[in-house]
Formats: sequence, C-alpha cells, structure tokens
Amino acid sequence: MAFYENTIVAKQDLASKEIKTLKEKYNDLINKSSGKVIKVEEWGLINLANKIKNYRKGFFIHYKFEGNNETLNEVEKKIKIDGSIIRYLTVKYKKLDTKSEFFTKADK
Repeated sequence: MAFYENTIVAKQDLASKEIKTLKEKYNDLINKSSGKVIKVEEWGLINLANKIKNYRKGFFIHYKFEGNNETLNEVEKKIKIDGSIIRYLTVKYKKLDTKSEFFTKADK
C-alpha cells in the first residue's frame, strides 16, 4: 500500500453542515474502499490566487491516507462528479509526514 495526500477545494458558499458532511463522506469512502485515513485537516476558507469557476475563495480539506490503486480510483471518480468540489489534488508519497500541519493558527 502507498501513502497519499489529497486536498479538496470546496465551494466557498457551502454551509458548515455541508462541509462537515463532505468531510465525512470522503473519510468513509476511503475507509470502505480498502484504505485507511491517517489524518484529516480542515484548512478553512482561503483566498485563491486565481478565480476557479467564478469563485475567489475555497474551503480546503486535506486528507492523509494509506491505500492502493483501487482506493485512489474510487476517490477521484467520486470527486469528479461531486458538484460542490471545484478543484482537487492527490500526491503519492513513499513516507508520510503526519506531524507537520501547514495551516495551524499560532498561539500568541
């Protein structure tokens, strides 16, 4: 099995309940298709560098998971037909870094 990081950019106008449902949907999908979710990070609403489908902001959800080709194909197939997702990126790793978080709020 290989390690993957998958970042989903959802529409900015989704309600927090819809974001939570979206997060749980892909978490369950990975676990059911012979994969294992290691970590899920909600990065929140972030400004986009360029407009994507007339959106200037997007809600970012980042998954770190272990799976095989079947898991990856199933996840990407569902993402492509999901209307609430405007962009996604999946990266394969040999070793997964679970300690560092990219968008943590620093305590002052």
